[in-house]
Amino acid sequence: MSESATAQKTNRVGLTKEDYGGAPSTMCKGCGHDRISEAVIQAAFHLGVESHRIVKMSGIGCSSKTPAYFLGRTFGLNATHGRMPSFATGSYVANSALMPLGVSGDGDTASIGIGQFVHLVRRNPKMVYIVENNGVYGLTKGQFSATADRESPSKRGALPSEGPIDLCSLALDLGCSFVARSFSGDKKQLVPLIEAAFSHNGLAFLDVISPCVTFNNHDESTKSYTYHKDHEVHYHDVTFVPHFEHIDVEYEPGSVQTVPLHDGSKLHLKKLDAAYDPTDFQRAAHALRETRANRQILTGLIYINKGTPTFAETLKLPATPLASLDEKTLRPSREALDKFNAAHRV
Repeated sequence: MSESATAQKTNRVGLTKEDYGGAPSTMCKGCGHDRISEAVIQAAFHLGVESHRIVKMSGIGCSSKTPAYFLGRTFGLNATHGRMPSFATGSYVANSALMPLGVSGDGDTASIGIGQFVHLVRRNPKMVYIVENNGVYGLTKGQFSATADRESPSKRGALPSEGPIDLCSLALDLGCSFVARSFSGDKKQLVPLIEAAFSHNGLAFLDVISPCVTFNNHDESTKSYTYHKDHEVHYHDVTFVPHFEHIDVEYEPGSVQTVPLHDGSKLHLKKLDAAYDPTDFQRAAHALRETRANRQILTGLIYINKGTPTFAETLKLPATPLASLDEKTLRPSREALDKFNAAHRV
């Protein structure tokens, strides 16, 4: 094999795509979750992610099994049901040199873990949060989840008795600094969104529609491959350019918007709707409401705000991770304790 052919198979940190893989998947054949795992692997390889700087977090459910299938060289923790955000926040505060990559499901996030999700968004740690959204509890035989649409029947014809939670709308209303939605079968869109999420300085939330081939992929389901193909609406095509690469991107005729990220990376958005601006909060909220009212699925980068303070900035964490500080540095002096106690006496 020639030297150039060998070089093409390694990224900027000398790793191959296979180095970002994990254990063999045990998901049902054709499960959309496997496509998301493949997209994470592809994005991490392209960026040259250093695996030892990532910590994978998940809760309980089919989606929460998937971190075992990618980035096998990273740290990882399968947390308790719905509590993954607390574990991820704790790891971020203790060691801000590690970036949490959280994978959750629509049940794990929109039901038992919704309170955790709400406060995670408020705190805005640097974290990638992926929801693998199929509208059902696949691990427990296909009951409706909180994201199931009222007009979306089960395979047996039953309809949900309650309205759905739109996780992107919820994240936007809570002030999330990066809100995106994609489809597990659309790697052209999903991969650059994951790459951009890795480079965003704050909480990057991705709601990924991922059909359950066993319980929720029939023609009447709004989370099926067929429904998504027929009802997807996207306002732009996404191209991500890492800060360490110089790429000339060619676009078809039409306006282009470039969104610079904190680390110098760039998102290039080729606008399909010239009026759409993902930095406009009101426009993003309107787009979500409009497409939902028309029974459509809005995908792409919905909203981004680089100005939201991160949790590390709010807490005024030191540049050196807390986990790396020695005991002498962490332990306050007697004088400092006396001063603190005096200031808080009633």
